[in-house]
Amino acid sequence: MIQTNQLVAVMDATCALCSWGARMIHRLDKSGEIKIAPIQSDTGAALMRDNGLDPLDPDTWLFIENGTVWRDFDALIRVGQRFDGWGRLFVALRVIPRPIRNWLYARVARNRYALFGRGDMCTLPDPKFRARLLS
Repeated sequence: MIQTNQLVAVMDATCALCSWGARMIHRLDKSGEIKIAPIQSDTGAALMRDNGLDPLDPDTWLFIENGTVWRDFDALIRVGQRFDGWGRLFVALRVIPRPIRNWLYARVARNRYALFGRGDMCTLPDPKFRARLLS
């Protein structure tokens, strides 16, 4: 399992939008600190279950930072706070009231395959990216 001080993003590896997000984390996280746990991996599924979520219904995106779990848009905002440049754009999501953010996230998450298609982040050829993935 992961270490308590490890930074981990947990997301659906078959979602094209999540795969794009994983590539952005890889590109913006120059330190390489943030690991990515696909929900379809043993680690990702365990982290979902540990947080009361169903890994077979992966509509939630998690970011775990030093034992604190952030979900959905709050997770994206928290990840964005760690980056400079374009990554900071996610922090702007805070201006949207939380109930509206949560509603919007749920709508996009439920329809993500229809809106963005499917992808598979685990098949990306970049060895540095693959080293970031937790199994």
